[in-house]
Amino acid sequence: MDLQQFDIPRYLANLPLFEEIAPADLQRLAQGCRLRNFSRGENIFSVGMPCEEFHVTITGQVKLFALSPSGQEKVIELAGPGISFAEALVFTGKPYIINAQALSESIVLSVGKAAVVREIEDDPRFAMRMLAGISRRLHGLVHDVQAYSLHNGMQRVIDYLLHPLEENPATSNALKVSLPVSKATIASRLSITPEYFSRVLHELESAGLISVDKREIHIHNAARLASHCA
Repeated sequence: MDLQQFDIPRYLANLPLFEEIAPADLQRLAQGCRLRNFSRGENIFSVGMPCEEFHVTITGQVKLFALSPSGQEKVIELAGPGISFAEALVFTGKPYIINAQALSESIVLSVGKAAVVREIEDDPRFAMRMLAGISRRLHGLVHDVQAYSLHNGMQRVIDYLLHPLEENPATSNALKVSLPVSKATIASRLSITPEYFSRVLHELESAGLISVDKREIHIHNAARLASHCA
């Protein structure tokens, strides 16, 4: 992708956060944005760095994670194309409290805090859309905490595999899921060990519910899989 030719205002207009903003305002907002290309494994930001912008993944995959004092990694979120991150933190005036790293070659759009604040001051409706986006993110995090507290590891894996059905309920019982990142990364996201994640996949495959072909998971019957731990 030619970053010089990338139409930032048009891209912003297709994001839920900015979809109702007038074209002239999008042009102005775009002046406070920057595009960057990250290689696999390259850090986008790290704990302690000043947070003066939030980000949107355009292509690729971005891992948001924390490190324990012993160096153990906990994946907090995987941000694929169209997913924004750090939009709440940018208003706190504090540095980043998590790390972000490209899991594959990725293009990231960064939206400057000053440009966002200017839009909020000019249009209170923009602030409401920002709050709505942040609220959705908070709701997702609360849902994760509930799942980790109330669901066992098997249920978490099944919920992850069936997540595409939430976005497309009309999908047939036969479903193919392509793991966007390594099994170890997904396991960390689900707060289980990689070994346990692999064991669950093997158990589900032995039960005839799925077939595993490297990163391709073929679900033979979504309804049966959903009821496996019910």
